[in-house]
Amino acid sequence: SVLDPGRHQGARRGGPVSEICAGPAGPLVTDDGAAWHFRRVLGAFATGVVVVTAAGHRTGFPLGLTANSFTSISLSPPLVSVCMARTSTTWPRIRAAEGHCINILAEHQRGLCRQFAASGGDKFSQVRWTASPAGHPILDQALGWLDCKVEAEYAAGDHVIVVCRVMDLAMLSDGPPLIFYRGEYGREYVDEAGGQ
Repeated sequence: SVLDPGRHQGARRGGPVSEICAGPAGPLVTDDGAAWHFRRVLGAFATGVVVVTAAGHRTGFPLGLTANSFTSISLSPPLVSVCMARTSTTWPRIRAAEGHCINILAEHQRGLCRQFAASGGDKFSQVRWTASPAGHPILDQALGWLDCKVEAEYAAGDHVIVVCRVMDLAMLSDGPPLIFYRGEYGREYVDEAGGQ
């Protein structure tokens, strides 16, 4: 999911979507207390952070949003996935570009992460980037990038699981990644916890 669904960009349904949870919805997350508990438990699982970018359909204007739900799926064919909130206004525009670039952020790119997670404004203000082979923004100093096309989308509660076919990719740096853990960035959490 995006780092904070109530504050950041994610996405909505954009194309053929099949429901993947056919069973009855349980009462696991029914109020603020239960939702907090759910997020606290899942926060024990550390994730990397990516910025999904695209050259806007027709306009070519660069688009981007932050997500921490990126994962690899398959080597053959090469597939990855990222989850987008249904409430997003940015994902439908990225989806319309018929391709996008997933940028893997480095540990020192926390500011860039927050910039692309914010709603509104020019997210590319003072951001250096170059075009990928497919023409989508590769953010300067990212660890790596993947040019992708949407393979399938699956509705999943308040998010959409986007399965992406990797068309091209490259490593740019061997530095440490930006980690999201227990509601904070990994290094920030370690510092606040006294090195534990």
